[in-house]
Parts: sequence; structure tokens; C-alpha cells
Amino acid sequence: MSESIAQSLAADPAVLHAVERAAGELRRGRPVRLENASGDAALVLAAEGAPEARVTELTALAGTACQLAVTARRAESLGLAPPSGAEVVVLDLAGLPGGSVSGLADPTRAPRLSERISEANLVESPPLAAAAVDLVKLARLLPAAIMAPLTSGSAAQGEGLAPAASVLRVTEEEIAEYRFAAARTLDRIADAHVPLLGAEDARVVAFRPADGGHEHLAIIIGEPAADAPTLVRVHSECFTGDLLGSLRCDCGDQLRGAIDAISKAGAGILLYLAQEGRGIGLVNKLRAYTLQDRGADTLEANEQLGFDADERVYLPAAEMLGQLGITRVRLLTNNPAKVQALAHCGITVEERVPHSFPSNAHNEAYLKAKASKLGHLF
Repeated sequence: MSESIAQSLAADPAVLHAVERAAGELRRGRPVRLENASGDAALVLAAEGAPEARVTELTALAGTACQLAVTARRAESLGLAPPSGAEVVVLDLAGLPGGSVSGLADPTRAPRLSERISEANLVESPPLAAAAVDLVKLARLLPAAIMAPLTSGSAAQGEGLAPAASVLRVTEEEIAEYRFAAARTLDRIADAHVPLLGAEDARVVAFRPADGGHEHLAIIIGEPAADAPTLVRVHSECFTGDLLGSLRCDCGDQLRGAIDAISKAGAGILLYLAQEGRGIGLVNKLRAYTLQDRGADTLEANEQLGFDADERVYLPAAEMLGQLGITRVRLLTNNPAKVQALAHCGITVEERVPHSFPSNAHNEAYLKAKASKLGHLF
């Protein structure tokens, strides 16, 4: 193990602790102080659900005017033209109509708000804007952050002020490292025999990161051979499809079909990852459904909310397979990007095994969008 990797592993618990606490504060509607190694600092508040009074409070605490940072994709859906190569766009709240913060963050609430803003609302993106938006994403909220940059004269820069002292701190560097740290610290915490319909010889192994965050599951069917590539399905959780039997997607079919295919093959593993809605979370997936009902396809809906079309990461999957002693797989998937992602994480994909199911009247457009825009092979 190289020295740099060892240092990262040693720092993982502190990284996870800092980011999880900050994300929790944002979900409670409280601000956090974001800093970086260059000395930049800002107070950050999640835009989702933030009342105007809270924005006023943040301005008073920071002593500087508030701005709204959104992803470039969200800005485009609002009719704005982000600067070339920009990941995040910043808007001056002082120039926006009252009550607009929630609407700018959530397109399901104010579909005509784009008619009330213009390029004149754009300001130069300050340091930490991208990190602020990423932190809000990690909090499983809409990717929009209210920021109040701190300067040497800002009230909240003073360490002796009680309001400033009560604000949790997190760094840009910790946010950037969080996803890696969460994957590196996954630990097997439970292992039980769970006979399944169609696969009675199955057990479920639960993995949890050191911060106590979302657990990922490995469903092991039979006894995978050590001298041959293992049949594997990497499945992202889908509450609506897997549990409720939603017809809007093919997730339930893929989950049950994978269990059946692995059982018929004699052995294999299904990884069940806590990455609902291609990584945007259940609540945001429901918002995306609202936008789909207004005419957007599954990718456009995610992008209108401010997310990438697919926000999933596969570091946890690679870590889980490694801990299970699996380095070579035959992957049940229609998604070539998933093959590439696992390979990038050190897993050898020796074969892509097709894994598609008949469409229905409710998911036909969904499957067509995945094929034409994400390159899924059906």
C-alpha cells in the first residue's frame, strides 16, 4: 500500500464524520460553514424549503449578500446560458423576485419562473460554489445552495461570536473525498441465510460505511466458484419498482429476473445498492416523475431538477465484490457504461450478459429514452 493511500485511509473516519454532520444540518434547514485550503469561506444553506426569512437570517449572520448556486443543467432548464465549461451557475438573490428561491430550486413548484429571470441575474461564480452544490446533493436534497461568501470583514468570520461558533464546519477537500471514503470503509456487518422465491439457497450480506450511512446489500445465491468469472447483477434500489411493482420502469422485472437467472446458473451475486433513482434519491425521483408527466423524458427530468442524467457511482460495488473475493464477473446488464465503470474500479468484466424484459404501455417511452440517450442495449 502506498503512503498516499494509507494517509487517505487514516483520514476516512474524520472525512465521513464532517460531511455527514454537515449534510444533516442542511437537511434540518440549518447553515454550515464551508472552507477550503486556500482560505476561502462561505455560509451555506440548502435552497430546498428555505423560507425568505431564513435567507435574511443568513445574510445577517454572514454580513454579506446571499447568492444562489445551481448546476449548469438547472440553469439551462431556466433558460439561462451557463459560461462554457461551467458546472455551477450563481445567481444574485438581490435581483430576483421575492419567494423565488424555492421555485428556482424545484421546477415542480414554479414551472413559469424562467420567464422572470434573465442573464442579468448571473454573477461570477465564487470559490466553493461547486462544493456547496455537491454537499447539498450528498444531503439528498435538490442541487441548489444558498451561499453567503465570508470575507475578512464578515461578521461570521469572528471566532468569538456565538452564532458563528454554533455553525458546523466542513471543507471542500472533505466533500471531494467523501464518496471514496464511504466506499473504502464499507464493512461486512451482517450475514444471514434468506431463502428467496426461486432461489432458496441464498444469503444476504449487509455492508455499512464507517459513518453509519446507507447500507448496501450483497445477495449471494449458491456458492460462486473461485476459479471462474461470477455471474453478477449490480442493481440500484428502486422502491417503486422493486417493492410496489411500478409499471413506469423495468426495475422490478430486472431484480426478479436477475434472481431467477442467477439461480438457474447455479450460483452468482446480486448487489443491491442504495442509489435510488439513478442516484438522486426517492423524493427527487418522484419529482422527476412529475416532470415526466409534463412531457420530459426520464433523462430530461433529472436534468431539469439539476442533476446529471445518471448520478450513480460504482465504487461501493467494486469494494463489496473485492471483499467477497470476486475480481472477475459476467455482468447482467444492458448498460455499457456500467461495464466501463466496474472496469475502471478494478473489476474485470469478462462478458456482458443481456438482461432485458418486455415493455408495457407505461414504460415504453422510458426504455426508448434509455436506449437512444444512454446507449442501453435491448
